[in-house]
Amino acid sequence: MSDNFYREFKAKVLDSKSASFCGAKWYNATIWLGSGMTTSCHHPLPHKVSVDDVNKNPKALHNTEQKKKERAMMQKGERPEGCEYCWKIEDIGRNNLSDRVYKSIPYSEEDLISAYNLPASEDVDLQTLEISFDRTCQFACSYCNPAFSSTWVKDIKKHGAYKNLKSDGRNHFTHEHNSSQLFKLKEVNPYVEAFFKWWESDLHRTLQELRITGGEPLMSGYTWKLLEWFNKNKGKSKTRLAINSNLGIDKEILDRVIDECGNAELHIYTSNESVGHQAEYIRDGLDWQQWINNMHLLASSGKVAGLHVMCTINALCLAGLTDFIEEMIEFKKQYGRDFPTFTLNILRFPSFQSATVLPTYMKQHYYRQIKQWYDDNQNNEWLHQMELDQMSRLIDYLETVETAHKDAHQTDILQNDFAEFYKQYDHRRGKDFTSTFPEFAEWYNSL
Repeated sequence: MSDNFYREFKAKVLDSKSASFCGAKWYNATIWLGSGMTTSCHHPLPHKVSVDDVNKNPKALHNTEQKKKERAMMQKGERPEGCEYCWKIEDIGRNNLSDRVYKSIPYSEEDLISAYNLPASEDVDLQTLEISFDRTCQFACSYCNPAFSSTWVKDIKKHGAYKNLKSDGRNHFTHEHNSSQLFKLKEVNPYVEAFFKWWESDLHRTLQELRITGGEPLMSGYTWKLLEWFNKNKGKSKTRLAINSNLGIDKEILDRVIDECGNAELHIYTSNESVGHQAEYIRDGLDWQQWINNMHLLASSGKVAGLHVMCTINALCLAGLTDFIEEMIEFKKQYGRDFPTFTLNILRFPSFQSATVLPTYMKQHYYRQIKQWYDDNQNNEWLHQMELDQMSRLIDYLETVETAHKDAHQTDILQNDFAEFYKQYDHRRGKDFTSTFPEFAEWYNSL
């Protein structure tokens, strides 16, 4: 789809209703069943789902009081605070497209009109859903935390809290985040029970896409329970099935996934944003070659409808990002333009790992490097317009991030935390920052 298509969609379908309207607030959700938390997409902070509400009505997993209030705001053109990521992108100017465009476009114009006209107090049936059954995961990525990874929990249990992180206001790295896993193995989880009730009654009919995330979802028994349902009920649901996997798993497990999903349309989403040892440093637990091998296995299987890579754009990945995208283009040349597709998601938290932490000369260097790559590849036949748009958005972000963060004191705090975190990360994980990122070594050693 062309850039003009998205802009016309925004003007005709979204802005004609209100300047803040987003279909994801009605038809999309991410729900963490282990903690009973939900959000409308990956940008707003999650909020709690009432156990009492879901016991009475499984649809309350998504239709919370907070979301209903935010829907009412969007119907009036007001901006919910939790959606600030999109507002910041739009406020950069230059006719930038925020994610509310991309997250609304999967839904029909009729359904978006219906959402806009529906009383905000009414329940809505989901069309796209991302769920996490639990936080079990064999990775402990640098920008993750114990709320989403059982391996991160082990790190904190063994070594204690990360110390002297002044900007970690959310306490990502100070405790085990036990509230993220409220129910132990074999305990009854009312949120999981509500999901399967809703799945049986309505979701298997209304969902365009169900995406399972984690932790690492292929380590959860509930994922295999759902795959078993698809295998036993072939053709009963037209829901597109997507699984987020770090692909740090054996070939036999991937083969089993393909076999168990029945005849469902299967999409695999994975994550990466750099190459080789730098990727392994950022995403602790990753074996780069195993990841590449599993990508080839999936792309060549002929049984996977889509293969997608989600890149979390943090300060460290800027050094290898264009090399990584070149790797993805090589996959496209071998297997087709859609194997894989990729998205670039700009990391905001933890803030000391974002691009804002870098000194001016480094931000300018990576701005020029990525812009040059974009200029050289903007007519590359293997790239989708959406992928080019995301590259352009990142370039704009790197160019404007300097003027958007003028607080020298805050910059000092972030840079202090950057050094403190990776010093402790190296000690705990048996890594070496400066040998892995020689591009950063001089600056890092000066902190």
